[in-house]
Amino acid sequence: MAKARRRRRKLSMTSLIDVIFLLLLFFMLTSTFSKFSEVELSAAAGGGAVPAPDVPPMFLQLGVDELRLNGEALALEALGSSPLGAAEEGSVLLVSLAPEVDAQRLTDVLVALRGLTALRVTVLGG
Repeated sequence: MAKARRRRRKLSMTSLIDVIFLLLLFFMLTSTFSKFSEVELSAAAGGGAVPAPDVPPMFLQLGVDELRLNGEALALEALGSSPLGAAEEGSVLLVSLAPEVDAQRLTDVLVALRGLTALRVTVLGG
């Protein structure tokens, strides 16, 4: 009795490439790409304009879970209705970061401050 010899078929790569292409196309079309906020930052330069002496700078302390304006607790949503909203043109706001504050938290605050056009915001580095 002779053993029937099984013939191995060659694997076709065409169908595998088609499946990979379809999966790639599916994931590309079903993904959502969100646009993140853009915050314009500029480096501080020496010899800049000095604010008038009768307008003291305001101090914003940014922590992981808290926000303090001149030592008083403040909610992020209340920045516009705080004394920052009534600031004179050219008022300086110094933002101090706690060591554990991440970039997203800083960006959230800077985006909220963007609407207050009278302020000159300076982020203090450590």
